[in-house]
Amino acid sequence: MDIRLRQCFIAVDDHDKAITFYRDVLGMEVRNDVGFEGMRWVTVGSPLQPDVEIVLEPPGANPDASPADREAMAQLLAKGMLRGVNFTTADCDGLYARVRESGADVVQEPMDQPYGVRDCAFRDPAGNMLRFMERDGG
Repeated sequence: MDIRLRQCFIAVDDHDKAITFYRDVLGMEVRNDVGFEGMRWVTVGSPLQPDVEIVLEPPGANPDASPADREAMAQLLAKGMLRGVNFTTADCDGLYARVRESGADVVQEPMDQPYGVRDCAFRDPAGNMLRFMERDGG
């Protein structure tokens, strides 16, 4: 069976701040920026993975979401309670220095984990947790 990841979704409350972070701080490409019926979706991705994209979407972007559901999602996003994304990197400490210098909210400084990675964590401008992992040996 040939199954591969194509897209994952992250809720953001300000696309312009998100673009600045994902493009300018993390070095991702902006691949698409679409507005439709009052909503906006932006896709970003690593130049090293041209077939994988992260879709930055408004909280509760599902067209079947009720206004109450959208408000609940916005509140969870504001609290940093929505799931983020885990990335790999060849240089956890270098990436940490660059992201910290940008003013991003540091959740965890680089540390060696007992399960074989060195990792660090930040929150993006919307409060989503982003973890960056380096395997033992780089």
